[in-house]
Amino acid sequence: MAQTILAAALEHVVVDRYTDIVGPSNEMLGPVRDGGRIEYLTVPGCWGPMITPAIRSGHEVTLPVAVEGAKVGDAVALHIEKLEQVSRATTSGTHTGWDGRFLSDPFVAGICPTCRDAGRHFLYPDTYLDGLGEGAVKCSTCHSEVIPFHMVEGYTMVFDDPKGIGVTVTPERAREIGRDGRAWVGLTERSRQHPIVALAKADLVGVMTRCRISAGNLGSIPAVDLPSSHNCGDFGAFLVGAEHEFAVTEEQLEARTDVHMDIDSVREGSVVIVPVKVDGAGIYAGDVHAMIGDGEVAVHTTDIGARLVVRTEVIKGLALDGPILLPPADDLPFLAKPFTADEVARAEALAETNRTRLEGPVLPIQVLGSGPFINAAVDNGVGRAAKLLGMTVDEVKNRATISGAIEIGRLPGFVQVNLLVPRERLERMGILHLVEGQYGQPAGW
Repeated sequence: MAQTILAAALEHVVVDRYTDIVGPSNEMLGPVRDGGRIEYLTVPGCWGPMITPAIRSGHEVTLPVAVEGAKVGDAVALHIEKLEQVSRATTSGTHTGWDGRFLSDPFVAGICPTCRDAGRHFLYPDTYLDGLGEGAVKCSTCHSEVIPFHMVEGYTMVFDDPKGIGVTVTPERAREIGRDGRAWVGLTERSRQHPIVALAKADLVGVMTRCRISAGNLGSIPAVDLPSSHNCGDFGAFLVGAEHEFAVTEEQLEARTDVHMDIDSVREGSVVIVPVKVDGAGIYAGDVHAMIGDGEVAVHTTDIGARLVVRTEVIKGLALDGPILLPPADDLPFLAKPFTADEVARAEALAETNRTRLEGPVLPIQVLGSGPFINAAVDNGVGRAAKLLGMTVDEVKNRATISGAIEIGRLPGFVQVNLLVPRERLERMGILHLVEGQYGQPAGW
């Protein structure tokens, strides 16, 4: 079972300790009181850990925090109050696994093939940096190159002081940044990852982009130990039948909480409602991005360190399989936006003319779903929505088509099922106050 520090519930908990595996074996910090705040000092979640084979998930996330009063079968609403970037630069790009340097999955089980051939311990080797580039990651025992990933095409990006604009730099500047990598990336003392800027990649030069910071990992620990990058139905599928120690069955994967989301709307001002599958919930964070386009088609984006503050709120008796997201109103798709008073008046007149009565006030929510591919993720999200809302699967499909949308959070399989939901269903679930707090009371009804 997860181990919680025995202490009185705190108003404010600061977290600057990290893990790669999330689940019942975690030490839980806190507890934070229901209504209290957790402040996370996150480090880059993805590429840095990916070139550090002692990190067993390709992600480095924070230790979880217990929430007072959160029991299995409840939910916890996380109000994202602050999300501020720390990193001044990062490196990212597309990848392939490096054959012979991992078991089943390069994110989870990096190895040193030289030590394996010599009969020494070879799994999750400790490493050090020696210079720049992909050959710089060396096994601490035999000094062989052991990076389990090849960055096929990559870039190094710097950010302006307000962290609103990013620009990719030249190879020469990338090398200068790589030589002082920990400072540029903003790694904390307790982070174990190598700074990804040490790869000094610069295949894209002079590309300008906008920043919009979002958290790729935010939520509760699963009921089974999982590599943090695989606490989701798409990457998690690679654990089924794997040859390493974190292999799971399809049934065990259902214990996930799906909080590795990589959705750009998980940002300042949003509310994420997550399941409680271990007493205390165990709220953790990480994998913050400077920007991410829908689908994250490159599989990776701009990993950064950040300061993230969330306010917790326990929702008793709301049993969830995966998260519900209430994004900022600006992020809602056109058909899922709340109706104006004028629209409601026009609809009522149209209904009356056609001897019909409107069903009543509706408000938007996003039910999140995941799976090994997009259609499976849609089926998962639609099924979750039907179960939560007391609708048939076909009703959810119809509503999401004419008064909602399916958005792709991440390829290969994470989606947002948007739909406008009758107010009384939200009240029955115990989240009406959250939805109305985010979008206001329905107008014109």
